[in-house]
Amino acid sequence: MSALHHTLFIVGTVAISCLTAEIATSLPLLSIQGNAPTAGAATLHKPASPNAFAQPASNLSFEERMPFNLGHSLFKKLWVSSPSSTTASDGLGPLFNARSCMRCHVRDGRGHPPDVGQLKPATSTVIHLSIAPQNEQQETLLAQGKLGVIPEPAYGNQLQDMSIQGLPAEGRIALEYDEHTVTLADGEQVSLRKPRITITDLSYGPFHPDTMMSMRVAPAMVGLGLLEAISEADLLAHEDPEDLNQDGISGHANRVWDYKTQQTAIGRFGWKAGHPTIEQQNSMALRNDIGISNTLFPAGFADCTEAQSLCQSLPDGNSQHLDGVEASDDMVKMLTFYTQHLAVPDKRNRHSGSVERGEQLFSRIGCSQCHIPSYQTRSDTVASLADQTIWPYTDLLLHDMGEGLADHRPEYQANGREWRTPALWGIGLTQMVSGHTQFLHDGRARNLQEAILWHGGEADAARQHYSQLTANERKDLIQFLESL
Repeated sequence: MSALHHTLFIVGTVAISCLTAEIATSLPLLSIQGNAPTAGAATLHKPASPNAFAQPASNLSFEERMPFNLGHSLFKKLWVSSPSSTTASDGLGPLFNARSCMRCHVRDGRGHPPDVGQLKPATSTVIHLSIAPQNEQQETLLAQGKLGVIPEPAYGNQLQDMSIQGLPAEGRIALEYDEHTVTLADGEQVSLRKPRITITDLSYGPFHPDTMMSMRVAPAMVGLGLLEAISEADLLAHEDPEDLNQDGISGHANRVWDYKTQQTAIGRFGWKAGHPTIEQQNSMALRNDIGISNTLFPAGFADCTEAQSLCQSLPDGNSQHLDGVEASDDMVKMLTFYTQHLAVPDKRNRHSGSVERGEQLFSRIGCSQCHIPSYQTRSDTVASLADQTIWPYTDLLLHDMGEGLADHRPEYQANGREWRTPALWGIGLTQMVSGHTQFLHDGRARNLQEAILWHGGEADAARQHYSQLTANERKDLIQFLESL
């Protein structure tokens, strides 16, 4: 190395080290998990395994294991088209994205986007569709918060790329990526990819000219009941829509329609926090993803559109059941109990020096401003979920994540650049459970570093701080995330 290069190397290293020291004192150090179990008494303490996300909360009683197991059976249940000899299982479709919950959330884990060029069904990925309001009635419903989106007229609010025999699917998803390179402060280059979606083989004509599309992968299922058990007051305490404290973070809750209470409620579930409860999230998934009617979303809510006359003429399973829906209230209740009580695996390697340093860096560079580490769950909820100290690393609020991640598709009060902060617990087991490490709402990030580098908008300062860390510091931060 020449004297000049040697001098530049030393100066550059000193500059990065000084900048890291500056970052380390720029933000308060938020709570550190230490020896605390990830999900209180509900934490799963078994060794990590591919079935780590499919286990019951550790504090479930013997009596509660029965509805949990029944709910698990419903989660993996394969629905069939009507009419069938097994009336308890008929009602599939006629248009759908999967035949069971488990087909999207394999082992209750994270979905992934289809392979490049793939034209077969994209089972664990869906394309949400909507248009701007077309008349005064639609504008009023949106303004009142009684409707989150206006469905695409011919295809509804979700593209269904599977169908029962004798009916064409709505279309196929073709995926390509555009890549660009970012350079970190120490010279490391990282390639980031952005998905480019094409919908082919449309069966009912072209989309409305104003159609908005958003690709979403199925999220992991663990800890949902505990997130539901966080008090509304604790969530709203982190709201700062006008950024009054001038920290660059202006998160706000999504106010959505609760179909059970028929009033506006705080959204918690879905990539844009579009549902207030697990029951509603599950019921909508039954209706949209599998084509199964239920009390919250009965026949006619999201069935075949007026453009799909053959679809409308096909038999369904509603008339085969006493309550007139394909998934009875008891079925939905058991499915909800199951998804409420999936255990969160405990943090691993917590005493590793690298994990401990990474946890402090996570706080110091600003990640914990949105990924709030810890909460105490409410007392007035299901006994097994009540009064637990939990470490989900989320605020469940909406944040502007920048143009790079924008889908330009509003949903209730979430605009086209906003996403709900996802919980991070269990993220380090994605490879073991799901067989991949593809992250973010559309699976574009091939690893955790890429996911961090896609952060923009309100998270841009944290991303820049990450980019300025040394290679060893970045490794420590990633190892902390992998311990969750």
